This record gives sequence, C-alpha cells and structure tokens, in this order.
Amino acid sequence: MDKWIAADWPAPATVVGGTTLRGGHFDELGLDGEPCWLEQVHGAEVVRAGQYPTPPKADGSVSRTPDRVCVVQTADCLPVLLCNQTGTVVAAAHAGWRGLAAGVIENAIAVMAVDPTTVMAWLGPAISQPSFEVGDEVRGAFMVHKAADSAFFERNARGRWQADLYGLARRRLVDAGVVQVYGGRYCTYRDQARFHSYRRDPGCGRMVSFVGAAAP
Repeated sequence: MDKWIAADWPAPATVVGGTTLRGGHFDELGLDGEPCWLEQVHGAEVVRAGQYPTPPKADGSVSRTPDRVCVVQTADCLPVLLCNQTGTVVAAAHAGWRGLAAGVIENAIAVMAVDPTTVMAWLGPAISQPSFEVGDEVRGAFMVHKAADSAFFERNARGRWQADLYGLARRRLVDAGVVQVYGGRYCTYRDQARFHSYRRDPGCGRMVSFVGAAAP
C-alpha cells in the first residue's frame, strides 16, 4: 500500500506536498526541510514556519525557505495546502469547521503576503458532506459571518445538517482571491483503508499533510 498521496495540483517542480496515509509516517518521506510542528487548537492563528522550542499554538504556518516544511495533522478536518506560482512561498492550514469559521484560510493567505491571484490551493483528505452531520451551532457559526454559507448545509432526516467542508473552504479561497483550487475528492470517513477518521474511530491516529519548497 502507498504510504502517501501527492497533491494533484500544477505546483512548480520545486514544491512537494501531499498527505501521509494510514501506515505511512512523515519521517519516511525523506524531505529536505525540517517540519514545523504545531499545537493545533482549532483556531485561526497562522505562524511563520521556524524552529520553536515548543510547538506554537496555531493552526497554520507559512514558509519562505527550503529548510522548513509546513505540516498539519488531521483525521476528518480539512488540510489546505497553498503555494504561489513561483514556489517561493508555501503554507499549510488545519481547517476544521471551527478554523474555517474563524478565518484560518484567510489568515494563511494574509501571512503569505503575495498576490492571491498567484496562489494555488490543494484541499487534502477530509470528511465529506454525506458523512459529516452537525448541529445548529455549527451552521450558526458560519451564518453569523456570511448568510450565503447556508448553501453548504443540507438538512437531513433527523433535523440536523450535513456540512460541506470542501465547499466552505472553496468559497473562502475564492472570496480571498484564490481561484486555482484543486483536490477535495476524498472522504476520510468512508475510505477506511487509507485514512484515519476521528468520527469513525475516536482513538485513531492522524495523517500529516505537508508542503515544502526545495531550493531551485
């Protein structure tokens, strides 16, 4: 079985990105740069990738140097990888519903500090809408900011909602000026052979999504 999947986006050849699978480990990838691990708190803080004495409390990082790889860990939440067209700036964001509602994607783009129209995004493996049932509080967290987000919630037979993380992320990317958006075709809950899923198995591990830029 493969140990990881590569991001299917037209990034420059100097950019490497993707997600480890069940049974795969980040250390086995042999990347040149050192990972910038985060203490993820389901928020919107984004830091510059670097060497920290302890992992910073953040849900995204941005790197401008080939010696640092941006990484996030997920098991149903959505990993969003970003890079600019020249491959000089990369970023990774941990976008669960709380982070999405709080603006983690917008903050990552802001920290990249490049023209958003030169940025491309890859949406890594996450739970799909048919498998992601949520309550009114989740829908309300989005609706308070943007009523149009109602399009990404479908009422189910139990009177709850099926939430579309991929759709919500695409909307935020486009609104921020990023029109090159790829990925978003997996379901961590349904694909047990390849992906960890917290909703399916609360005691599961985590996949690592990563993006780094090698020296030209």
